[in-house]
Order: sequence, then structure tokens, then C-alpha cells
Amino acid sequence: MSSFHFRLETLLRLRLADRDQRRAELAKAQRAEDTLLAQADALARERAQMQERSRRLAEPGTADVDRLIASHRYELVLRTKAQQLAGQIQQVRAEVERRRQIVVEADRQVRVLEKLRERQQSAFNVREAKHEQKQLDEKALVGFTYREVPT
Repeated sequence: MSSFHFRLETLLRLRLADRDQRRAELAKAQRAEDTLLAQADALARERAQMQERSRRLAEPGTADVDRLIASHRYELVLRTKAQQLAGQIQQVRAEVERRRQIVVEADRQVRVLEKLRERQQSAFNVREAKHEQKQLDEKALVGFTYREVPT
């Protein structure tokens, strides 16, 4: 009995390697997005703390004008950073989605080849089973013929 050989095995291995590479690239982009989101959260917390400090500095009777001006400037700096970070997050999300689509396509290409291999394997198994059955039938016929011949 011969063994099954998928002629496109090399192509399948290449597609699997490409898919794995694309998945790694997607994971890298997702980590970058997670990092930026963590930075945005930290920045939002810092802005909230700064606003609370500014509110306390502006209370009647204890107002320190120089510190209040400095805190407003720093709050503007934080707001600018937050806007820049939001832009970066938007860009990274677009890149994550683009890479996700590439992974989906790579998965589809691998599945197509795997289905082809499965169909060819199944057809091979059917042919082999028929061939084996034919051989068994021939042996049975030969055995039956020898038993029928009078000696």
C-alpha cells in the first residue's frame, strides 16, 4: 500500500509560516495599542489630579496666582499630550485592523490548502480501499478456483 503525498505540501508550509508571521505582526500592533491606551489612562489620571490641584489653588483666600498660572500651563501641556496620544491611538487602531484583515486572508489561504489536502487524502483513501478490495477479491477467486478443481 502506497502512502499519500500532497503535492502542494511545500506551499502549505509556506502559507502556514506566512500566517504565523502575520499573527506575530498583529500581536505586536495590539501590544502597541495596549501601551498607548495605558499611557492615555495615566495621562487622564494626571489631568484629573492637576484639575483638582488647580481647584484647590483657586479657593478664595488661599489663591497663589503664580502656582495657579503654572498649573493651568501644565494642564494645557497635558491636554496637548492627550490629543497627540489620541491621534496615535487612532493610527495604531487602523493599523491593527489592517493587520487583522491580513491575518484573516492568510487564514483563508491556509484553510483552502488544508481542505484541498483533506479532499485529496480522502480520494486517495477511497482509491486505495478499492484497490485493496480488488486484490482481496482476486485472491478469493483464485482460492475458490483451486478448491473447485477436482484432482
